[in-house]
Amino acid sequence: MAGYQSMSKEQLQKEKSALEVQYAEFKAKNLKLDMSRGKPGADQLDLSMEILNCLSSDDMMKTADGMDVRNYGGLDGIPEAKALFAEMLGVKTSELFIGGNSSLNLMYDAVAKAMFFGTEADCAPWSKADKVKFLCPVPGYDRHFAVTEQFGIEMINVNMTPTGPDMDTVEKLVASDDAIKGIWCVPMYSNPDGITYSDDTVRRFAALKPAAKDFRIFWDNAYCVHHLQKEHDSLLNLMDECKKQGTENMVYMFASTSKISFPGAGVAVMASSEKNMAFLKEQLFYQTIGFDKINQLRHVKYFKNLDGINAHMEKHAAIIKPKFDVVLEMLDKEIAPLEIGSWKKPSGGYFVSFNSLEGCATRAYELCKEGGVTLTKVGATFPYGKDPKDSNIRISPTFPPVEELKLAMQLFCICVKLATIEKLLASK
Repeated sequence: MAGYQSMSKEQLQKEKSALEVQYAEFKAKNLKLDMSRGKPGADQLDLSMEILNCLSSDDMMKTADGMDVRNYGGLDGIPEAKALFAEMLGVKTSELFIGGNSSLNLMYDAVAKAMFFGTEADCAPWSKADKVKFLCPVPGYDRHFAVTEQFGIEMINVNMTPTGPDMDTVEKLVASDDAIKGIWCVPMYSNPDGITYSDDTVRRFAALKPAAKDFRIFWDNAYCVHHLQKEHDSLLNLMDECKKQGTENMVYMFASTSKISFPGAGVAVMASSEKNMAFLKEQLFYQTIGFDKINQLRHVKYFKNLDGINAHMEKHAAIIKPKFDVVLEMLDKEIAPLEIGSWKKPSGGYFVSFNSLEGCATRAYELCKEGGVTLTKVGATFPYGKDPKDSNIRISPTFPPVEELKLAMQLFCICVKLATIEKLLASK
């Protein structure tokens, strides 16, 4: 079949009529399928059930430094957990602390602390500034944008490229405007594009010369071990590169086991320079006496080391890669020949980022919703919920079972086709 943009009005009308019949058949099924969030499926959660049984009463008495995990104390985490996650992030244990179950909570908390107390002793709180701005690579993670919007921080779009954010733009903006205090980054298998930042991009981040002394890179390494195949991407260590430049105070790193063990009962971590850690712990002292050390010990006993985590993630990949294959094969079969969309084929992470022809995404989303498939709302991958091209749709393949996913993708492709034909016909 020829591409839609080369079809005559009559050919498009005929194709539209055939698609409307298919769409009506799907609506009659009364489907309730969900591809809206990057959630693990139940079969993935089943992989970690033994973590609930790996502790005995003897295990729960003392850590290596004599700490009783059942009691108060251990503000920055038990030593065994710090060693495990320091290895995962490639930092020193002195540059890391263990939080609760949510890295998003740690990110929110880091922004809040900067707003109220500043980022270091000789820097004023961000709230004292006339204006605070963040750079936001787009498309990006909606929760990042929601955090900054809640604090009244102005967000500036920076386009993503195949190697990461447009670093020419990033370098120019941070060097010229001291109101720019931060940038959000998902450096490995980015949400939603699945891009891993190139070595050159990471080095350019480390070499940034921001006008604001209290500028921070929010390095959300959420998918650092979430590969789909054995031959996978690798990410240069930003902390190592910053130390070469003397810029390690710029970095706030985050990660969690939310999509490794249990999203509601995992372990979250934050890493930064020792100077930053000391300042953050001063604030943390007033906030908590310590996070859940029993859960930290549970994760250490179960995974043991980074090799244990990687072996566990291979089991996750065996479950979710077939789901990614369903999405990508359907797009290749149904959309690619028509030249009405583009997408990237990620080698890890949790999403497939689909770009329709300009002005078609919202209509495709609405048709999917009416047909029984819930997607992430169009615009969510941009600050303020506004996609300037109305083209990006984030597909989340992991939660539905494969058979449901096949149905959802069939309907998705029909809806993209219909939305595109409607747009083309309106211009003829």
